[in-house]
Amino acid sequence: MHIPTLIEHKRDGGVLTSEEIHYVIGAFTRGEMPDYQMSALAMAIFFRDMRPEETAALTEAMLHSGSMLLWNDHDPMRVDKHSTGGIGDKTSLVLAPLLACDSLWVPMISGRGLGITGGTLDKLESIPGFRTQLNEVEIHEVIDRVGCVMIGQTAGICPADKKLYALRDVTATVPSIPLITASIMSKKLAEGLNRLVLDVKYGSGAFMKTQEEAFRLAESLVTVGQAMGVRSSLRLSEMNEPTGESAGNALEVAECVRCLKGGGPQDLENIVLDLASAVSISPRSELAAMLHRGDAWRKFQQMVAAQGGSVEALEKMASIHRAPFIGELKATSSGMLIRVDAGGIGQAVLELGAGRSKAADPIDFAVGCDQIAKTGRQVQTGDVLLRVHARTKGALFRTLDHLQECIEIV
Repeated sequence: MHIPTLIEHKRDGGVLTSEEIHYVIGAFTRGEMPDYQMSALAMAIFFRDMRPEETAALTEAMLHSGSMLLWNDHDPMRVDKHSTGGIGDKTSLVLAPLLACDSLWVPMISGRGLGITGGTLDKLESIPGFRTQLNEVEIHEVIDRVGCVMIGQTAGICPADKKLYALRDVTATVPSIPLITASIMSKKLAEGLNRLVLDVKYGSGAFMKTQEEAFRLAESLVTVGQAMGVRSSLRLSEMNEPTGESAGNALEVAECVRCLKGGGPQDLENIVLDLASAVSISPRSELAAMLHRGDAWRKFQQMVAAQGGSVEALEKMASIHRAPFIGELKATSSGMLIRVDAGGIGQAVLELGAGRSKAADPIDFAVGCDQIAKTGRQVQTGDVLLRVHARTKGALFRTLDHLQECIEIV
């Protein structure tokens, strides 16, 4: 096949066949198709979109560009979730061990944060010793022993996705629903799942700003999952205020420990139970009971130990990663708290150093915000609305000033 002709065809609004898509992805993965041609094709897809059958073919081609996790017929059912991210979105750390308590296997491949959305791997790596890079033998060993594993993408899984995402990130083609869908679903399908729940966020702190955009992405993800034989369910949720009460890596792990012990913020627990109910074999009430009696907490400790992490550190995360400067943002008036802007808080946390603008940026595990007040509550002048954890005094004061604009009381 002649690749420039295929690019031209898509540029002009044509439909690529499954054979053409598989050929292109194969050539790109092997290094036979130069980056500039794939960048041109990605831009053509960005502007011209793809039909559902094209997106499914792209997902399948990326999935088969590398290896998959293989399971035996008698193995437990494999389940997972994918979230499009958001400020304080820490649900994976509670959800995976909870589902493993329900006799399910959770081979969760996660990512790092880029932009204002925090990454699951960054949170996990704030736990001293925790290894997110395991080979496939180690993955199976942890799953056999614990029932859940939380890892980064291995070198063998979906190499086409790694190469293509690196190009999309620098060619302004990240916000393409077919390309987003293929990237997400190829990695999730490589886990060998039976069921998948998709948590698609919209709002000021989400990638998708409107419910309509989120629904379009969700529809694409579910359609591809069904086409590939994986039962996929959906949760659309607002991300106009942070999930839970913290945003920042070690601070979020500390919050997850509280939730795993049955004492976490109610909104975080509700999201976890919603997602778990969508893929589990037990009713929501039993899942809640597992959480409240500490089953998921014990399972999380087992997983941390199996992946080299320090179990003793889990209840001391706030002191192990303690920022030098901690300050409070207090209410300047009394009334109803009606806005705690997730996007603004996410940007502040990013600038403190808890996130990254480029993939190579270092992460500061200690910084962020906690004790974030929830909208809908009555506050009095002087009430603490959140705390800022900063590396320098200057960063603390700048962040407190910025966050004044993210709060609204009436």
